Amino acid sequence: MSAILLPFSGAGAPDWSAFDAHVERTVAAGLVPAVNMDTGYVQLLDADLRRTVLRRTAAIAGAGFVAGAFVADAPGAQFDPDAYRAAAAEIAEWGGVPVVFPSHGLAALDDDGWVAAHAELAGALDRFFAFELGSRFVTYGRIYSPDAYRGLLGIPACIGAKHSSLDRVAEWERLALRDELRPEFRVLTGNDLAIDMVMYGSDYLLGLSTMAPDAFAERDRRWSAGDPSFYALNDVLQYLGAFTFREPVPAYRHSAAQVLVLRGWATSDWVPEGVPRRPASDVAVLRTVLARLDEELG
Repeated sequence: MSAILLPFSGAGAPDWSAFDAHVERTVAAGLVPAVNMDTGYVQLLDADLRRTVLRRTAAIAGAGFVAGAFVADAPGAQFDPDAYRAAAAEIAEWGGVPVVFPSHGLAALDDDGWVAAHAELAGALDRFFAFELGSRFVTYGRIYSPDAYRGLLGIPACIGAKHSSLDRVAEWERLALRDELRPEFRVLTGNDLAIDMVMYGSDYLLGLSTMAPDAFAERDRRWSAGDPSFYALNDVLQYLGAFTFREPVPAYRHSAAQVLVLRGWATSDWVPEGVPRRPASDVAVLRTVLARLDEELG
C-alpha cells in the first residue's frame, strides 16, 4: 500500500488533476492507494476536502483503496466512538477499507482501553486496519505495548495494523506475535527508515513510496522473483527515505512535493500551513538521487 500525497497548486488549492494522476499512477503500478493519511495532510483538511478525496479515489480505484478514518479533536478530548464510526462508514460507502487514524481521545486511552475501543468499532465495521503512529509524526501519536497488540490480534474485524514507530525491534515483536497468533494478519510497516522490513515478513503502507510508486512496485517484483538486483534498488530508495525523513520528520511531506515536481507529476511544492518546509537546496540532492533511481530502474 502506498500513501498518496495530495498536491496543491501554488495558490494553495488542491491540484485535483495531479492528485487523480497520482492515484492512477499508483494503481497502475499495482499498489493499493492509501488516501487521507498523514501523507495526504488528513489532519489539516476539512470534512468537505476529505470527502472529495474519497470520491475521486473511488472513481479511479473502485474498492481497491484504504483511507484514514480521522476524528478531529483537541487535547483532553474523550474517545468518540460515534465520530469514528461515522468516519469509517463514509469510507466503506465509497468502497474503501478504513484505517483508524489516531486522535487525542484515542491516544489518551490506556492499553486495555485502546483494545476495547477497537473492539467497539468492530461491532459496526466488517473490516478495518488499526494504526500505531509515533509522536515524531504527530503530537497525539502513540505506540502501544506488545500486550495491547496481542489484544488487537484477537479482534477478527481488524485485519491488520500500520506500525509507524520507526523502530525495527518493536516491529519484529509484532511480527512474532502475528506469526504465533494470527498468520493472516497484515503488519503494515510504516518505517520509512527501514523499508527492508518486507524481508522480515511485513507488508507496507509507506509515505516514502508516494515519491516513487513505480520504483517500489519494481522493487517488490524483484524481491518476489528472488532477483538480487532488488538490493541495489532498495538501497537507492532507502537513501531517499533517509534523506527525506530526517528531522523534523513531518517535513517529509514537503520533500514528497519537491520530488513530485522534479518528476513532472506536480507543478508546485506548496504545502499547507503547519507543515515544515525543507530548504530549496534539497532539490539538488533529490535530483541526484532520482537520477540514480532511473539508472537502477534501467
